Amino acid sequence: MTKILMIVTGADSLTLADGTSHPTGFWAEELAASHQVFRDAGVDVDIATPGGVAPTVDAVSLDARGGVGDAEAATFRDYLAGISADLSAPLAIAEVDAASYDAIYIPGGHGPMADLATDAELGRLLTDADDRGQLIAALCHGPAALLAANRPDGTFTFAGRRLVVFTDEEERQGGLGDATPWWVETTLRERGATVQAGTPWSNTVVVDGNLVTGQNPQSSVATAQQVLKTLGIPPAGVSGAASVTG
Repeated sequence: MTKILMIVTGADSLTLADGTSHPTGFWAEELAASHQVFRDAGVDVDIATPGGVAPTVDAVSLDARGGVGDAEAATFRDYLAGISADLSAPLAIAEVDAASYDAIYIPGGHGPMADLATDAELGRLLTDADDRGQLIAALCHGPAALLAANRPDGTFTFAGRRLVVFTDEEERQGGLGDATPWWVETTLRERGATVQAGTPWSNTVVVDGNLVTGQNPQSSVATAQQVLKTLGIPPAGVSGAASVTG
């Protein structure tokens, strides 16, 4: 059976540009909608976090502050409750054998900026996976985690690769704004990645070989469906109708 390793942030706060602490975690829709796409297609999903800590859902992703209506929030809460056993006892990234999985999938929320972006164990795992041509996918702020991956000579593992991420403009419009401690899109560009951003809040997915990335929460379903397509598994349900750059 096809198996996907979902790497989730374990952070519950992010230090902002002014030094204050901002509550955060994973974005509900990105984890729940993606997980459901995989589950509905008959794929096994294991969840891993730094140190095996139980991840925290970002409260903003479950109310109007995050542009989420009551009905949507209830749907995401119900789904997360249904996988609470996996969320409450995730695997530790350092103890995971990535070769046991068919793909690695990293949803966002601002949490990855606080931990995954600098997690050395994750960096080694991603570099090894990329060297083996294993499918790696990341969504919204999830591509921040790619920054942890460096080769022995210090070069960025994903330099020269085409990808998309929650854009600086989206961060200004509906994210942390000028309070953000660093800009994920800008940093990826500075490290040598080629960011192919869609218009703000568009359903945009970029495919570069074994690397699949989605721009924002609006791209959650389409990104997960693209992972299935790349693995040769027909997704159940209706297409996410993304703008896909291959």
